[in-house]
Amino acid sequence: MRSITLFLALFLLISCDQKNKVTVDTIITDATIYSVDNSFGTASAMAIDKGKIVAIGTNGEISKQYESKNTIDAEGKFIYPGLIDAHCHFYSYGLSLQEADLRGTKSMDEIITRLKAFQKDKNPTFIVGNGWDQNDWKVKKYPTKADLDAAFPDIPVVLNRVDGHAIIVNSKALKLAKITKDTKADGGQIEIANGEPTGILVDNPMELVFKIIPKPTRKIQIAALLDAEKVMFDYGLTTVNDAGLDPDIIHLMDSLQKAKVMKLNVYAMITANQKNIDLYLKKGIYKTDNLNVRSFKMYGDGALGSRGACMHKPYSDKPGQYGALLAPISGLKDVAKQIAASKFQLNTHAIGDSANTVILKIYGDVLAGTKDRRWKIEHAQVLREQDFDYFKFGIIPSVQPTHATSDMYWAEDRLGKERLKNAYAYKKLLQKAGMVALGTDFPVEEVNPMLTFHAAVARKDSKEYPKGGFQMENALTRAETLRGMTIWAAYSNFEEKEKGSLEVGKWADFVMYDQDLMKVEENKIVKMKPINTYLKGQKVQ
Repeated sequence: MRSITLFLALFLLISCDQKNKVTVDTIITDATIYSVDNSFGTASAMAIDKGKIVAIGTNGEISKQYESKNTIDAEGKFIYPGLIDAHCHFYSYGLSLQEADLRGTKSMDEIITRLKAFQKDKNPTFIVGNGWDQNDWKVKKYPTKADLDAAFPDIPVVLNRVDGHAIIVNSKALKLAKITKDTKADGGQIEIANGEPTGILVDNPMELVFKIIPKPTRKIQIAALLDAEKVMFDYGLTTVNDAGLDPDIIHLMDSLQKAKVMKLNVYAMITANQKNIDLYLKKGIYKTDNLNVRSFKMYGDGALGSRGACMHKPYSDKPGQYGALLAPISGLKDVAKQIAASKFQLNTHAIGDSANTVILKIYGDVLAGTKDRRWKIEHAQVLREQDFDYFKFGIIPSVQPTHATSDMYWAEDRLGKERLKNAYAYKKLLQKAGMVALGTDFPVEEVNPMLTFHAAVARKDSKEYPKGGFQMENALTRAETLRGMTIWAAYSNFEEKEKGSLEVGKWADFVMYDQDLMKVEENKIVKMKPINTYLKGQKVQ
């Protein structure tokens, strides 16, 4: 009789305990969860419901309070907040997947070979390719249209340089674009040799060619977005900052997200032309659970690799060439004034030290007396010593660590030793600004965020070069780097209350690895790939 009484008591105790538990959609247990909160603490379990984190703590704490039909034993794996790419070209990358891939080519001959294969496979009426970089070639000189004309005399060819600031085109494309030796080239360059265009166009004049490229159909645009999204999830990216979008593509993203066809979170930077400015200043900020439209992207100058970045003094390897601003200073300031009078954020591409001086001064002038605007300098690649102090006043540097490890082979040739000291200076920028938002600039660089992490921490490329690291005084710690790829990037987007760390009330965006990013050997970082990626509590990879 006594044993029956004890059994009933135990049964009632268990039943009561079960009734007191809260049922949630998902429970994760037996993990090492890096919350990336203020204390940079860890936990072993978390409960998720309706896409958000409702509790995080030890296995015992979570199991005592919560139950779920979907309990996942992480078996000791490591969980981090969903990764954010603070500067990329997501839609452009998707389009590039529909075009000829020229990344990693070592010569013009190899480019021609790839283009021939692409032509045979796709049978296009207009060939577009992306990703060549003459700095990777044995002879580091710009190509000319001659090779393209010989291989493709009857079909227009347009090939985008890896940085997106120069193109090589054939004669057919030049003719269609009506470009001659007499065509004006404000804010860039149409290269001329022997009295005729060589086929190389830098910065603004590229638009003359872009106008003649057939616009992608809606079917191609959707394929571009969805193909790119799959790659993001494969790499653990749950939010991307798309740096320069037109309203039509923003609307398409919104439609696909609302239809549950596209799930990726996008922070959209609107291309800052006057038409778009007028439209969105009237419409106002637009925010959903997946899309945030509250910023404009403006271009200050070109890129260092194509010598389009605007410098105070001439390029060390090309006397007389300074690069160029892509608009008059008065025009840049006018755009900034309009946006400063609204609640929108302005994010400006500035690579050369002169461009950074101009943009930082403009920011200082138009934002005087305002608070919490979080305007960004995208790249902040080369600065004068005195200009670092601008970042003390709430301006956020949005930088791409793999630019340092891609450019280090030739950056000193371009800049000279003295200017190089204040180039790719991520630690110095962090010390001044209090944070850095980290991205890749893909498809200029690879999508893989582990390359970003490795480049920031080790200051080496994927082949572990150079042995001692490149300008190690500007390396970031692992904790700083992870913050830059999560909570600081979220803060730079005004989204720190909903993502960027794994805390109660935030979206359950997270990525799981089988090795600890905070402790794994440095040379193994680039080989790490996510086991799973979760977006709003749902497994997407």
